[in-house]
Amino acid sequence: MYWNVQGLVLRVTDYNDRDALLKLLTPDRGLLTVKARGLRRKNSPLTAPCQLLAYGAFTLFEYRNMYTINEASSIELFSELRRELSKLSLGVYMAQVAEVVSQEDLPNPELLSLVLNCLYALSKRNLPEPQIKAAFELRGACLAGYTPELSGCHMCGNPQPDRFDLSAGRLECSGCRSGDSGGLRMPVDPAVLEAMRYLAGCPARRLLCFRLSAGALEQLCGVTEAYLTTQLERSFSTLDFYKSVMLL
Repeated sequence: MYWNVQGLVLRVTDYNDRDALLKLLTPDRGLLTVKARGLRRKNSPLTAPCQLLAYGAFTLFEYRNMYTINEASSIELFSELRRELSKLSLGVYMAQVAEVVSQEDLPNPELLSLVLNCLYALSKRNLPEPQIKAAFELRGACLAGYTPELSGCHMCGNPQPDRFDLSAGRLECSGCRSGDSGGLRMPVDPAVLEAMRYLAGCPARRLLCFRLSAGALEQLCGVTEAYLTTQLERSFSTLDFYKSVMLL
């Protein structure tokens, strides 16, 4: 039985001398592991649609309890981001995060849309990379079930607190912190807090429609990165590589 699906290639792993395994993020089936027969052969017709960060249309069939690609065609290859190492490495980081927070056979079209929109922004829009990164990290955390509480200080209710608790995902004033409270806090300036509130609740199509000064954007990027990695309780090798590229 054959069935058609669209998906974004999040990871490509060698399977044997000829074949490869792909992790696809799909709108209707969530994360899928599929086999690409002959992908490692020279001049394989699957090369373009099955490359990392390619979005394509796939015809699959099930064989020996594994989905295998029968045909594939490219929808969007995001060619522009592949010309700059920093953009490509940031895109690969987003793909790794998406793989971690998605699940097999659990639809998450919002997550797929988020990754595609951020890859498109990296390719086509003249936006600062930290802006795209921060938007992806906070919105991705929300879609993964880690929406922070950003209405005000969780103790006194002050709508403009100056600290963000990364573990609890909530705000507090520096003067409200009790001596025995644990967890790491990071400072948040008013402009950064406003941006966080915007990213957590704005319509998806307006996600990148905000502006911050360079200093505020740097702080926002640090907070969203720390919050995502804290909530997921893991680091990302692709993030480490992206940071090393930015130091070049």
